[in-house]
Amino acid sequence: MKLVQYFVPGQGRRLGVVRGDRVLDITAPEEGVHSTLDLVEQGKTASGMLKRAEWLARQVRRKAMEWPALQRPPSRRAPHLLIPLDPPEVWGAEGTNRRTAGSRDEEAGAITGKGIPHSVPGQPRPALFFKATASRCVGPNAPVLIRSDSQLTAADPGLAVVVGVGGAMVGFTACTGVSARDIARENPLYLPQAEIYRGCCALGPCLVTPDEIGDPYALQVRCTIIRDGRAVFSEAANTSQFHRRLEELVAWLLKDNPVPAGTVLSTGTGILVPDEFALREGDRVDLEVQAIGRLSNPVMHLKA
Repeated sequence: MKLVQYFVPGQGRRLGVVRGDRVLDITAPEEGVHSTLDLVEQGKTASGMLKRAEWLARQVRRKAMEWPALQRPPSRRAPHLLIPLDPPEVWGAEGTNRRTAGSRDEEAGAITGKGIPHSVPGQPRPALFFKATASRCVGPNAPVLIRSDSQLTAADPGLAVVVGVGGAMVGFTACTGVSARDIARENPLYLPQAEIYRGCCALGPCLVTPDEIGDPYALQVRCTIIRDGRAVFSEAANTSQFHRRLEELVAWLLKDNPVPAGTVLSTGTGILVPDEFALREGDRVDLEVQAIGRLSNPVMHLKA
């Protein structure tokens, strides 16, 4: 099942199930279901969430919205997609992919100037870091932001896991994180400022339940950066290159660290965008994940 949140003028935020090219409105205030997060909390597990959504789809009878009609930039005057989930917390995981583990370690050495690696090969503990909250995230077609004090900010595409009640994996979505590499390289103590700020994370276009994902270790992923109407960077990877299981990453996240239901953990994809393709005002980042869809976001540079 694919779940979305979307905006309708005069009605506000709606919760929907995607069926082909149509979106069925399953918003049910009388059932306490105003959002995807409500569904996650009520369903508790992936199967419980799926049963709850299917029951609502049968009970709630409203005119469906056409999926193409929602593919537009946010506007108070027209229907459009919203972030598929308002996550209380977003975390990232580094060194999860064989393809970029070495490159990440080189990047970490550049950041710290002391050769401190992002990940230690052969060690059980993954490198996890706090990335964002709901207020710092955006949805499809909304801009990801470059900090006003950064001149070298890059996209970091990820496959994101949605954690339910008790740590159950209840869904997946695409995640485009952005980070200010120049700020991070000044001093390792600046890393939180480089990663955590307004507009630093995009999620979407939908939340997909595990039954529809199939094998999460066989998904094709492509990240493309569009500048002046043409692709200046485009690279593909496959989640088969993960060397850590998703269940393992979630278990480490929850170790002595209770997180609220609806928390998102972005695992990376194996795509490392070089410095030469750092983001600029007016760029667009497209992240396409098999079985999830395309997350597209323009880029804006915050003004000092």
